[in-house]
Amino acid sequence: MSKSCIFCSIIAGEIPSAQVYRDSDFVVIMDKYPINRGHTLVIPVKHYDTLLHMPLAEVGRLYAAVPAVAKAVVSAVGADGFNIGQNNGIAANQIVPHVHVHVIPRFADDSPDGKWPTRRVADMKELGGLAEKIRKKVKAK
Repeated sequence: MSKSCIFCSIIAGEIPSAQVYRDSDFVVIMDKYPINRGHTLVIPVKHYDTLLHMPLAEVGRLYAAVPAVAKAVVSAVGADGFNIGQNNGIAANQIVPHVHVHVIPRFADDSPDGKWPTRRVADMKELGGLAEKIRKKVKAK
C-alpha cells in the first residue's frame, strides 16, 4: 500500500467507493469520473505503479478477471459494446499511479462525431445503484 495513492486509500476503506466486487487480489469499483454509464475499474489490491512493475502471473490474473467484469457491465447497462483501457505513465495519460483496467461500456449513439464521450463527475447514489446491478451480474456468472 502507498499512503499517497488514492486507490490504496479506497482499498483500505479510508475513502468511499461504489464497490462491485472484491477478493484477496482485486477490487472492482465504479469510476467516479465515468466516460459512460457503467464505467468500471478493475484494480489489484497490491500497489504497483504500472503494469511493468507487476509480476507476470499477477498481470495474467488481472486480465483473466476483466472479461467477467466486462460481461457483467455490458449486461447490466445494456451496452452495445465496450472498450478496455489500461494506461501506464504520465505520457500515456495515467492519472492514478496504481495499475487499473478500465471497462468502458459503449453505446451505438455515444459518439456521433467519432470522438470519445466527455467524462463527468457521477454522484455516489448513481454509482451505488450501478454497482449493485453489475454485482448481481458478476455473481450470476
